[in-house]
Amino acid sequence: QVQLVESGGGLVQAGGSLRLSCAASGRTLSRYPMGWFRQAPGKERECVAAITWSGANTYYADSVKGRFTISRDNAKNTVLLQMNSLKPEDTGVYYCAARMGALFSVTSYYTRGYEYDYWGQGTQVTVSS
Repeated sequence: QVQLVESGGGLVQAGGSLRLSCAASGRTLSRYPMGWFRQAPGKERECVAAITWSGANTYYADSVKGRFTISRDNAKNTVLLQMNSLKPEDTGVYYCAARMGALFSVTSYYTRGYEYDYWGQGTQVTVSS
């Protein structure tokens, strides 16, 4: 049974930083493409960052480009999302996702929710103005 667990969310003032972590049990995350999604109140879930199997290629939504960084810590079997210069519009529930049950390209990242088959429970990020 694969479980993804996010941590690191919280309340922070605008301009501050948070680092989210996605840990896995039952599977080695370094073998799979991963993504971070967020869902703000009243809005659809969106992909904010994604990383390829190898970690060589990454994707960022325009709204977070230059402020967020997705990375892997293979020694700890985790995927990280470093969030700097946070804005109130970054508020939402952040989910990590893994594409483990489907074939994937080693050079591709995935940005649509249906492209992932394992999800964490989410962690709340609230940015106050």
